[in-house]
Amino acid sequence: MNENQENSTHRSSYPAELFLERLIFASRWVQAPLFIGLIIASVLYAVRFAFDLVKLMPLVFTAESSEPLLLAVLGLVDMTMVANLIAMIVIGGYTLFVSKLNIGSHEDRPEWLDKTTAATLKIKLASALVGVSGIHLLKTFIEIGGGVDLSLIHPESSHSEHGLDNMKVMWQVVIHVVFLLSALLLSWSERILHPPHSSSH
Repeated sequence: MNENQENSTHRSSYPAELFLERLIFASRWVQAPLFIGLIIASVLYAVRFAFDLVKLMPLVFTAESSEPLLLAVLGLVDMTMVANLIAMIVIGGYTLFVSKLNIGSHEDRPEWLDKTTAATLKIKLASALVGVSGIHLLKTFIEIGGGVDLSLIHPESSHSEHGLDNMKVMWQVVIHVVFLLSALLLSWSERILHPPHSSSH
């Protein structure tokens, strides 16, 4: 009798332990509704994207300069990057922590899915956050440097608190640097723990 058979015989004599282990393993499905919720949130985000796109069209004819149009487009880019982030979390998270996607060799299967681990998913998410933070920072620089009237883009926004502009920029820079350093540290630690195999010549 080999070691595997001995282990199976040992486990079969403890049905309570076997039931508990199967219950613990099945608990991964608790995360499935969370991913479904993110899919619904992504649909709602797409509806908001379409709404902002419609509001963007009059700016082509009413804005005195290109800055308001640029800010509105950056807002759409920001929403697209967040939607990509949600898709990455849903597809990668479900595959890693719930169940493998039974899509076989589908032509639209993401190439990164086959190489994704928990560590690489964290790095991808951190990199995506750096991109989103960079878009927000760029929008802030354009708002302050160009003196853009935000009421053209968001009628409910007010640009009267000019004293907070420098503080706002400072905190956005700090947050962006923190995200950037976090992504670099995650990538560096993953490279140390799992160094790439050197090709033999």
